[in-house]
Amino acid sequence: MNHKTKAYQLLSNINELKWNLAFKGIIVGVIAGLLVVLYRLGIGYGTQKALEGYAYLKGNFVYIVIASVAAILIGYIVHKLVEWEPFAKGSGIPQVEGIVLLGMKMKWYSVLLVRFVAGIATSFFGVSMGREGPSIQVGACGSQLVSEKLGKSKLEDNYLITAGASAGLSAAFNAPLSGIIFALEEVHRSFSPNLLIAVTTASLTADMVSKYAFGLDTALHFKEVLQLNLGLYIWLPVIGVFAGLIGAITNQLLLAAGMLYKKFPASFRPIIALLIAIPCGLYLPEVLGGGDHLIELSQTAKIGIGLMSLFLVFKILFTATSFGSGIPGGIFMPVLAIGATSGNVLAWLASYVGLPQEYFSVFCICAMAGVLSATVKAPITSILLMAEMTGSLVHLLPVAAVAFIALFTSDALKIPPIYEILLERLAFKKRHEGQVRRKSSILEIAVEMGSDVAGKKVKDITWPKGSLIVSLRRGEQEFVPNGDTEIMQGDYLVIVSSGQKYEEMQIDFTKMCHIER
Repeated sequence: MNHKTKAYQLLSNINELKWNLAFKGIIVGVIAGLLVVLYRLGIGYGTQKALEGYAYLKGNFVYIVIASVAAILIGYIVHKLVEWEPFAKGSGIPQVEGIVLLGMKMKWYSVLLVRFVAGIATSFFGVSMGREGPSIQVGACGSQLVSEKLGKSKLEDNYLITAGASAGLSAAFNAPLSGIIFALEEVHRSFSPNLLIAVTTASLTADMVSKYAFGLDTALHFKEVLQLNLGLYIWLPVIGVFAGLIGAITNQLLLAAGMLYKKFPASFRPIIALLIAIPCGLYLPEVLGGGDHLIELSQTAKIGIGLMSLFLVFKILFTATSFGSGIPGGIFMPVLAIGATSGNVLAWLASYVGLPQEYFSVFCICAMAGVLSATVKAPITSILLMAEMTGSLVHLLPVAAVAFIALFTSDALKIPPIYEILLERLAFKKRHEGQVRRKSSILEIAVEMGSDVAGKKVKDITWPKGSLIVSLRRGEQEFVPNGDTEIMQGDYLVIVSSGQKYEEMQIDFTKMCHIER
């Protein structure tokens, strides 16, 4: 009786959740937007100084030695910071997924400290890392602060963490739609109206904050992008397969670099990455940082295919050595730069058989979406990101075609989603440390067409022990189901668990309510 009373009380709270999430999503967006703006300014300043510094160092042996000593010192400090707060290591996206999907814990204040200090410090050496992964975690940190002060349930906390991740990507790239879709496609991996309200308000608010700081320009400065002539659509499968192969190679090298670094003592890893950055900065400064400059160079035919191929190879390797070391930083922007460079190389090859050079930028944009889709396995985000970052929709169909062909190519090669592998590694470590043990009182999940529960009555389904369906949302209706209620595709179930761990509950109900992919 007490259990049912508690369930009805939870249902009443859920009915009030919609507008609470909208209001709190705005607060999350403001806080996450401000934090990401500060992070972007710091990373951008550090990368610019790295470019200036390497130009000054070139040819001066004494200064190069001093820079090497500084790299050793900063590398050791970064190691100690990451050792103190390991949840700030690497990208930040697997960590946020671990919080949402596996119930991991995060100390938002220490993560923010390490993200800012270590991330900005290493940017002065021009490591090939992006701002988007850390920005997603920085946004999640801001939302955790809000949820600690204003959150009323674990379900709401999860929604706000996802909203913070969405706001982080939105502010990092001035791309609110991409932030929304990424939160649903990659972070939360499910959809509900309440979740959509939270991520939408947070993402749009963060984008507004970002635009006040950086202006209305798109994140990438593309010159005029022509609409691809229908006669040139025959190149789309070629771009898709090529981008899929490059994405697969990038994915595997990023994962392999992390395993290779484990052969070295932990204190050496950031030092090695920073020392590798020095010769790259001296002789190939185009591969430094996230890759904004490399993307700009890839839009035209000003640089020959030989040098662009060199940039492509070294950008992939440099990104792998930077990311694999575990220093705080993301891979979205470097992967986009790899995609842009690969698109330029392919455009050069196509130009030898008649491709006009004014279409180089289209090849570049399509390959960016393809490589990102093949590496991260988030095709919808990749497509929208290209539209928002370039400020043009004329290439939407070619970009979408390439993104899905590249994804198919990557899947055919059995390349796993990189963030999923990184999350598995993180979860394995946390389980051994006893940190994955949060229990969940409530879960919301959608019923997909073809799933095990679709078309069955509640009483005919063997539900996990200790679980109770407290609410069923169908369109605009929401009610408490009974044993004779038939569950239909598109329904949203709100479930209370009396004893399962969060990750067990998530896995069990995902298997029952979703189809296998």
